[in-house]
Amino acid sequence: MNADLRSGVRDCLPLLLGVVPFAMVTGIAAIDAGLTPVQAVGMSAVVYAGASQIAAVDLLGETAPLAVVVFTAVVINLRLLMYSASIAPHLADYSRRTRAALAYLLTDQAYALSLTKQETGEVDDIRSYYLGVALTLWITWIVCTALGVVVGTSVPQEWGLSFAVPLVFLAILVPVMTDRPRIVAALVGGAVAVLAAGAPFNLSLPIGAVAGVAAGLVSEAVGNR
Repeated sequence: MNADLRSGVRDCLPLLLGVVPFAMVTGIAAIDAGLTPVQAVGMSAVVYAGASQIAAVDLLGETAPLAVVVFTAVVINLRLLMYSASIAPHLADYSRRTRAALAYLLTDQAYALSLTKQETGEVDDIRSYYLGVALTLWITWIVCTALGVVVGTSVPQEWGLSFAVPLVFLAILVPVMTDRPRIVAALVGGAVAVLAAGAPFNLSLPIGAVAGVAAGLVSEAVGNR
């Protein structure tokens, strides 16, 4: 096995402490929202985007229109466009088909680890390192989503496990509140989503997401003056 590929797998292992419960909660929430086991695991395999996945599952559980579910997922995943543009030059030697497959595997963790190692000169081949990180994360996500599905199908429906969804989002949110733009984005997004709770078609979440992103960008622009 390529040394950089091994390094990617090894460096990724500590991150799995957060990925494993997140994936399991996603599987549990999917079952609680009414998806079949095949649909729940298939969604993880096709979408493979944790935050947008669990938001989509939550909206599906509230019988939101499909257009709202898709729009919400797209808004949450917009950051991946910036990641793709940043990492693309390092993967330019691959064929278009291979680059498409690598784009499918792109996550926050795979991007951050790969670019950091490249910038510090700790890896010779960023492509192999990226594959090591990304494939480890993908396999873990699919397997643990399936485990969550098994747990979800064994728990009585009346127990209601939907409380796990906001808990997961809080666990993701709190550690990244490290600067003013992020704090502003979180506060504005949350406040707008709550105020828009009565919006038709369950639009409160995407409205809050757009408002939060806009507020964060404005805060960052003001801070850079």
